[in-house]
Amino acid sequence: MRILVIEDNPKMAAAIQKGLSEQGWIVDAVHTGFEGEERAVENGYDAIVLDLMLPDRDGVEVCRNLRRRGIQTPLLMLTALSGTREKVNGLDAGADDYIAKPFEFEELIARMRALLRRGQATESRTLRYEDLELDLSKRSAMRAGVKIKLSPKEFSLLEFLMRNPNRVLPRMTIVEKVWDMNYEPSSNVIDVYISALRKKIDRDHERALIHTVVASGYRFGLLESA
Repeated sequence: MRILVIEDNPKMAAAIQKGLSEQGWIVDAVHTGFEGEERAVENGYDAIVLDLMLPDRDGVEVCRNLRRRGIQTPLLMLTALSGTREKVNGLDAGADDYIAKPFEFEELIARMRALLRRGQATESRTLRYEDLELDLSKRSAMRAGVKIKLSPKEFSLLEFLMRNPNRVLPRMTIVEKVWDMNYEPSSNVIDVYISALRKKIDRDHERALIHTVVASGYRFGLLESA
């Protein structure tokens, strides 16, 4: 899951980004309404955390503009103003939920999980392919009944691969869905993580599930000849 945080306070933005990242989510953070709005339009985020009071435009305006531009991404609004009027204005502009500062981080996480579940109520919380299972709730993996220890990034990468079986996935597509905006294009980090994941998933198994497609990217699934 990829989340956009639009918060003008750098320390607050960094704290939210760190806390959400620890849940295994990919998190981008920006500090102005303009940049946030443009990134939300350009990238396919799964949820947005939006501060009400921004230096260049208020969050209500950003939210309203996003909805006008057809962006229906679930949106949680943050504010130091806890009055009913502010909440009503935000919700009327298209926000899906509201939380007042200061807040307990556990509440923010719970509200984000609720937002991310919306529209996915019928989705299984376990992804399966052949003898590989990925439990999205427990964030655990298992192949042929054997548990596999994955880092948060490895888990996110495997989740994306399993959601797109038998498709050639270019590196830039993987970057957009699994890495944040600080990714360095010249880096080989994707290849490194794929190699590490392949060792954990495919080693000691006759049928490999993660394959390199030369000059194109990667493919998850059994080969036709397997």
